[in-house]
Amino acid sequence: MAMPKTIGILGAGKLGLALANLGAQAGYRVLIASTKPAEKIALSVSVLAPGAIAKNAAEVMTEAQTIILAIPLSKYQQLPAEALAGKLVIDAMNYWWEVDGKETEYSSIEQTSSERVQRYFSQSKVVKGFNHMGYHDIQEESLLTRTAAQGTAKKAIAIAGDDQTALDQTAEIVAAFGFDPFPIGALANGIMLEPGSPFFGANQTKEGLTALMKAFWSSEKGQAFLARPSAVSNKQQAPQ
Repeated sequence: MAMPKTIGILGAGKLGLALANLGAQAGYRVLIASTKPAEKIALSVSVLAPGAIAKNAAEVMTEAQTIILAIPLSKYQQLPAEALAGKLVIDAMNYWWEVDGKETEYSSIEQTSSERVQRYFSQSKVVKGFNHMGYHDIQEESLLTRTAAQGTAKKAIAIAGDDQTALDQTAEIVAAFGFDPFPIGALANGIMLEPGSPFFGANQTKEGLTALMKAFWSSEKGQAFLARPSAVSNKQQAPQ
């Protein structure tokens, strides 16, 4: 039997463990690490993400060709960019001032958070995804874990990226994890998934996310974003 594809998750908090659990259920070889030694998180991983494997961060970055960043946004520059060269990097990070502080700007109209992540990991293909839905909804709303009482409406996860192959690969992962992939265009469009946007916290079907997209583009922030000089490709994603 062929070895299943490997997904590495950096960050063993609530989101990281929820994603690790779904990945293992979906048949992936899932490696997960935190800043702690692997043996310090092994028990949590075995209980909350059975089937996933606790590793040290260096091992995860070496062994996995797909990396999900589920760490505080202020910490990504502590990772060696060269270690992720040539890999698909799924940015599931969000800015939280309580954790990340107020001294540094992590996102702006001119340069969104995921664009900054892509700039740092310049030799990787970055896709924004798995960040707008709460970890509890990711765990409970996946078709892999949902109970009959929760109904059959498939929830959607929005993804944004500049590389079509990377987007397709991420969409395949989203689908395997039990959600509808919902591409929203260029990586810069990930601004609509950040805290403060109607998308953030959304636990919706594709139809629901389509309505939220229209609401964003017609909002003051959406209009300001579309006015930035580099937003030509993003305008193509705005509803006519």
